[in-house]
Amino acid sequence: MNTIGLSAFLGPHSAENFLNSFWGKKPFAVHGLNQKITPLKDLPFLQSLDALLAHWTSPIQAHLPDVSDESSSIDTNTKDARKLFDNNMALLFNNVQNISPVLQNWLAILCQDLGLPTSTHSRCMVYATPDGKGTAAHFDQNVNFVLQLHGTKKWWLAPNESVDNPTQRFTIGQPMDPELASYTDGKMPSKMPQAGLQEVILKPGSMLFVPRGFWHSTEAEGEALALNFTFSQPTWVDLFTLALRSRLSLSPDWRALADGVTSVDANRRLAAQKKLDVLLADLVEDLPHWRAEDILGATEGDFE
Repeated sequence: MNTIGLSAFLGPHSAENFLNSFWGKKPFAVHGLNQKITPLKDLPFLQSLDALLAHWTSPIQAHLPDVSDESSSIDTNTKDARKLFDNNMALLFNNVQNISPVLQNWLAILCQDLGLPTSTHSRCMVYATPDGKGTAAHFDQNVNFVLQLHGTKKWWLAPNESVDNPTQRFTIGQPMDPELASYTDGKMPSKMPQAGLQEVILKPGSMLFVPRGFWHSTEAEGEALALNFTFSQPTWVDLFTLALRSRLSLSPDWRALADGVTSVDANRRLAAQKKLDVLLADLVEDLPHWRAEDILGATEGDFE
């Protein structure tokens, strides 16, 4: 009987060891998973790039040659995608779970195994990479489990010493998101960091876990096809603000329109500020009574 979920990705390693030693901390690679991931490898549309193109009806992202990264890409159709791939452009198929109940089931079970919040954005992506091509050095704001299906792909990974727990993606040499720049002083390396750099070679049946924020770049040897299970997990900021909105929405005073905040009438602006000060004073009185169970109860429901 085939195992579904996290344990199928870990080989001889236990889920407890993975969660304690690698999850959210450092990359993890395992090889020779062919038998354990048979339910995925046997999916008809994952047998080759042409098989996937034959099943696909949505736009496909083609990475332009100037950067070789999704930050520089165009959307294309199945007919033109094959031509672009033959001209050395990598392809990205997003939300592949939409065509497969099997992948939807795996995503749901992985979320449970990992204990992710219910508001986590989980999806499957397929990367088709021509020989000698790959992705530029970057880090993601999400976590990835990469299953190599066909071909060989080299990965280079390095710890991120520029920023802890980034909330936005960043590619070296590309513009930085304003929110990311606000807590990094806009400083990033100009090339792939060498401190702690490691190389991992993925072949069919290999799995690589890439933590959020870890620098990485890739290059295919021969045509390569990889299936990613990607999880954009909410931060504590996200959970708190979600619960805060839920709590404040119970109050008719907080639900009132924010009127006059940009009025040319100074008296109206002052009245709006005073109104908000009153609301904030009430919130300050309420917050000391909040507990973690109140916040998680609002965002995750009752798990007792």
